[in-house]
Amino acid sequence: MAHLNSGHVNPNPTDQADPADLAQTDPTRTDLPAWDRWFELTRRGSTLGAEFRGGVVTFFTMAYIVVLNPLIIGTATDINGTYIGGGDNPVVAIGLVAGATALIAGLLTITMGAIGRFPLAIAAGLGLNSFLAYTIAPLMTWPQAMGLVVLEGIIIFALVLTGLRVKVFNAIPEALKYAIGVGIGLFIALIGLVDAGVVRPGVPLISFGINGALRGWPTVVFVFGLLLMIVLVTKRVKGAILIGILATAALAVVLESILEIGPFNDGNPDTPNNPVGWALNVPRFPDTWVTTPDLSILGQFSLVGAFSAVGIVTASLFVFSLLLTDFFDTMGTVTALAHEAELTDEDENIPHLEAILLVDSAAAAVGGAASVSSNTSYIESAAGIGEGAKTGIAAILAGVLFLLAMFVTPLVSVIPYEAATPALVLVGFLMMTQIKHIPFDDYTIGIPAFLTIIIMPFTYSIANGIGAGIVTYTLLQITAGKTRQIPGLLWIVSAAFVVFFAIDPVTNLLDSITG
Repeated sequence: MAHLNSGHVNPNPTDQADPADLAQTDPTRTDLPAWDRWFELTRRGSTLGAEFRGGVVTFFTMAYIVVLNPLIIGTATDINGTYIGGGDNPVVAIGLVAGATALIAGLLTITMGAIGRFPLAIAAGLGLNSFLAYTIAPLMTWPQAMGLVVLEGIIIFALVLTGLRVKVFNAIPEALKYAIGVGIGLFIALIGLVDAGVVRPGVPLISFGINGALRGWPTVVFVFGLLLMIVLVTKRVKGAILIGILATAALAVVLESILEIGPFNDGNPDTPNNPVGWALNVPRFPDTWVTTPDLSILGQFSLVGAFSAVGIVTASLFVFSLLLTDFFDTMGTVTALAHEAELTDEDENIPHLEAILLVDSAAAAVGGAASVSSNTSYIESAAGIGEGAKTGIAAILAGVLFLLAMFVTPLVSVIPYEAATPALVLVGFLMMTQIKHIPFDDYTIGIPAFLTIIIMPFTYSIANGIGAGIVTYTLLQITAGKTRQIPGLLWIVSAAFVVFFAIDPVTNLLDSITG
């Protein structure tokens, strides 16, 4: 298999198989174990050690979702003023969502590893869960809101079965695919900086630290972790990112035990925020190590109930918004990770793409059926790839850790944002190196690529960046008289994104027409 060179420094060079051996490797080799041939471990130049480290790092960099998704889904109320599960206690709702979030993430990530054979983890999608909790749920009941997610997942699943999703995937110009990877690199680096408190929402746009300065011990922990990982990766130490996360988490636990720093927000509305506190998880060992999850919210959804609650037009627009975001978020993530792991061939084909997209599409429906919001592929999987992961074995291990997290949810909260997010910043650099493949001297592709790259981090949305790039690319090809170079599907995708970006005025127009 021919590999693209993403240009980044491999932190674990000793984990790579010899090129001469790779040339002799194919899936039919009988001298390799069946599991090796299935996962293509030797063929892809990986090792079990690299896959193990990659799986652990992937889990740690996205384990926050087990804590954060419950805080989003579990603290919002539906049209009846009730929390998910039908109760009036947000604490109970948070516990319900936590156990279900870990369960579904674990099962789907294992499925992705076993069937998709790709180092990609799946969990409840951020952004989509907020849209569901704060925009959709207040207009209907929780089961009705989750039914829209299930319906959206079924539609995407059908698009994969018909081959349309893969065709759209292949219709995107090669340079834009690289731009997607670069944009995602900047996006996850920004996520790391924001979650660590180094970059904060401010006036008019953003601010550096607190009032223009880095303050607080959690920030010190983040800087220590980032510098440690940079040094270890530069020196090509095996397990550099994993070592960095664990060492930084240990430092955080020690500092919290001595200084009692506390959280940024303790959950009490009467208590002011502590600007120098930990962003989400407070790194201290819990009183209870093992919990028994309550999974009673599984299966609480109404497939078509939302249409009677808010009307056909509004419900359809909600489904369209969820669908387009899910559709292209995954497309961008898979493209970027395949390039980063050097798994594409000379024709830009990604191995087992249909299986990858099939699992991801089913994940949307499964997440809705489990009442934890649409589940989707996570860009944080890039951290595991940065450790050398190239196969589904890493995903299976990450999935197993999610299943264990169902019972040790308190332990997951020991590692703070500030210990895990340095990995995202570092991986952002690794993905940024793909920018050298983009021909910026050709403005008809350079400008769409530029918009793809900058809009992803600035709007906190992969789909927004992809949409801006595709619409601009189509427009410039038209004005350059190159309409024949635009694939037929790209016309349809461009039109869909125009509607997507104009969803608010379109909704208002339809409301005025229908009275």
